[in-house]
Amino acid sequence: MTNIESGKEFVYQIYESCLRHKESQAFCVDDTFYTYEQLAARVAAIRSVICKEPEKNIGLVANDDIDTYASILALWMEGKCYVPLHPLQPLARCVDIIEQVGITVILDSSKNTRYDHQKVIHTASLPETGALAPPTGNLDKEALAYILFTSGSTGRPKGVPISFGNLKAFIHSFHTLGFQLGEDDRCLQMFDLTFDLSVGSYLLPLLHGSCLYTVKPGKVKWQEAFRLLDEYQLTSVLMVPSVIHYLVPYLDELEASQLRYSLFCGEALDAKETALWQQAVPNAEVWNVYGPTEDTIYCTAYRVPQTGIKECNGIVSIGKPMQEVHTLIVTPGLKETPKGEKGELCLAGRQLTPGYWNNDAKNEEAFFRYNGEQWYLTGDICAQDEDGDLLYYGRKDSQVKIQGYRIELCEIEYVARRFYKDKVAVVAVPVKDAYDNTVIALAVETEDDTSNDQLINMLKQYLPSYMVPSSVMCMPQFPQNANNKIDRKTIKQLIEQ
Repeated sequence: MTNIESGKEFVYQIYESCLRHKESQAFCVDDTFYTYEQLAARVAAIRSVICKEPEKNIGLVANDDIDTYASILALWMEGKCYVPLHPLQPLARCVDIIEQVGITVILDSSKNTRYDHQKVIHTASLPETGALAPPTGNLDKEALAYILFTSGSTGRPKGVPISFGNLKAFIHSFHTLGFQLGEDDRCLQMFDLTFDLSVGSYLLPLLHGSCLYTVKPGKVKWQEAFRLLDEYQLTSVLMVPSVIHYLVPYLDELEASQLRYSLFCGEALDAKETALWQQAVPNAEVWNVYGPTEDTIYCTAYRVPQTGIKECNGIVSIGKPMQEVHTLIVTPGLKETPKGEKGELCLAGRQLTPGYWNNDAKNEEAFFRYNGEQWYLTGDICAQDEDGDLLYYGRKDSQVKIQGYRIELCEIEYVARRFYKDKVAVVAVPVKDAYDNTVIALAVETEDDTSNDQLINMLKQYLPSYMVPSSVMCMPQFPQNANNKIDRKTIKQLIEQ
């Protein structure tokens, strides 16, 4: 890889990959295979239409089909940015995203679109137009490749724009770790396209002519991952750690001798479960990678050894910063901590987003300048050991991870308060369910519990399924701490009793 100043090279590499591997399988979607030649034909068909659109930021209904993936490549080859809209999430949330970005054109492969206020291009019905032409768009490093929306601390989702330069830096970082994918590799893509780990899951294999095996939105992810891994003898997988938790009872049934690379990201990785997983995939390199959406997919990496796993409080180390990433651990006053001392992890380098979409207040809160660089405050508490590896201690604030998704508890509270017309206090807390998985419980300061079902139904209309509380507890009065603030810790303890 050369010249990471521009994102141009990797988009050209995808184009060349489509031509070089035209007879090879590119995708397996719902057990149907598509070759790179078929993929290229769909990319060309979509480009023939979107090249006429002046808008740079295009909405994309994030279906799991060949036309949706072809749409991403088509947009990139025209120098445009995609903004994924989840097909199963509440329409109100998607419309909010559309309004924040100012989207006027949406690509949708669905038979029936649910969008009627924007220009919708039905990609699945576009006729094929001939050979795929080389990329023609503006692919400068500052040009945006995608904008993903994550849970926002004000109650609104916040946009994280990632540029072609950011993606180019990530690809360079990935390759310096020594991974070698090829046309014989069979790779898992289990993530919804609204989740940033999906980008690494489809982009890297496509660069090398590998075949992608996808999981549809709405399916039970761990079950599909197990089936695909076992049935198709996958060679490379990126999964969230909770998948291991669900698979542990079935590991004896898993035949995964062909697996070469097994990466985990999105949640804290349990050391004991990792050791069990290693026994089930004896020929695979196992890696724990880490990174917020703001630093382009993942940005630190730790290759897990067969023995002597480096961990802290049972959580596997997140390793060292990747090639294009700089790390810093700071005190609450933004002073660098001595090695070995805990503090907030900060990130800088070429993978870092230029800043949140149209959100100056959040940018001032989350970014700072130090030694001539822009740094991002992750909210994760870490320490660096003598070898330079990062040990992970957890979140410092109200952000939590549910099924690999990072969410803000206050967004749930914001929507719930609307149900009560902001007249009732609401607190969302993470708790453990009977299977030791993190879920959300909601506490409401009221004696009337007759509206709990209505509240949950309303939340389902405005929040993704992984953010909807599993239970509601009503309290006549919330406990307070010494500062006369709502005592969230005590509320959490009361719910868990």
